[in-house]
Amino acid sequence: MRTGIIYASLAFLSWGLFPLYFHALNEVPAGQILAHRVLWSLVFLVIVLTVRRQWRWLPEVIRRPRVVFSFVASALLLSVNWLIYIWSVNHGHVIDASLGYFINPLINIMLGYVVLGERLRRLQWTAIAVAAAGVLWLTWQAGTVPWIALALAATFGGYGLLRKTAALGALEGLAFETMVLFPLALGYVGWLTVHGANVFISTPHDSTRWLLVAAGPITAIPLLMFAAGARRIPMAVLGMIQYIGPTIQFLLGVWLFQEAFTADRLVGFSLIWSALALYAAEGLWRARKQD
Repeated sequence: MRTGIIYASLAFLSWGLFPLYFHALNEVPAGQILAHRVLWSLVFLVIVLTVRRQWRWLPEVIRRPRVVFSFVASALLLSVNWLIYIWSVNHGHVIDASLGYFINPLINIMLGYVVLGERLRRLQWTAIAVAAAGVLWLTWQAGTVPWIALALAATFGGYGLLRKTAALGALEGLAFETMVLFPLALGYVGWLTVHGANVFISTPHDSTRWLLVAAGPITAIPLLMFAAGARRIPMAVLGMIQYIGPTIQFLLGVWLFQEAFTADRLVGFSLIWSALALYAAEGLWRARKQD
C-alpha cells in the first residue's frame, strides 16, 4: 500500500506543478501546445509499448466499432479539457483552473447518479448542495459564471466516466486516444508550418522546442504513475490524495503568479472546500465502517 501511495502522490504532485510547465511556454499559443502534446505523447507511448511488446490489444480494438467510438468521445473530451487548461494557465487563470479540479469529484458523483443510476447518500447530497452554493456565490460576486472551472470539471468528469467503463487499461487507452487525435494534431501543425505560424520552427529559443518535445513524457508518465498507484490503494485513500494537485495549483496561482484572490472569492472557495471536506469525511467513515 505504501508503494501505491507514493505512486499516486507523485502523479498528483506532477499535475499540481503543470502550471509551471505551461507558463514556461507562454509564447506558444494554447492550440499549438495541445497539438505538440498529442504528437510527442504518441511518440513516447509508441516507444513504451514497443519496449514492453504490448501491441496485441490494437487489432482487437479496431475490430470493435463501439469501443472505437467510446475512445473517440473520450479523446475529444480530453483534448477540450487540455485546451481549456493550457489557455487558462497562460492567461492568468490558474486559480480558476484549480477550482475546476476541486469541483471535479462532486461532478463525478452527479454523473454517477444521472448516467449510471448510482444512489447518493445524504451527506453526498449535502456536499453537492454546499458546492453549488459556492459556485452561485462566485457567479453572483463576479457577475459571470466561473466557466473555466465548470468546463474543466465537466470535461474531465465526462472523460472519467467514459474511462470508467472503457475496455482498455491506462497505457493502452491513452495510446489509443492519442492515435485518434494524432491526425488532427499533425494536420494542424502542418497547416501552421505552411502559413509560417509554427512556433516550434520560428522560435529563436531552443528551450521552447525542448519543452514542447518534453510534453510527451510529461503527459504520459504521471498517468502511468496514477494507474500504478490506483491499483494498490483503496478508493478512499485515493480520494484524499487527489486534492494534492489542485491545492498546489491554487497556491501557485496565489503566491507565485500573484493572481487576484479577494475576500469575496475566498467565501466561494471556502464553501466548495467545506463541501469537499464533507465528501472526504463521508468516504472515510464508510471505508472504516466496511472494515
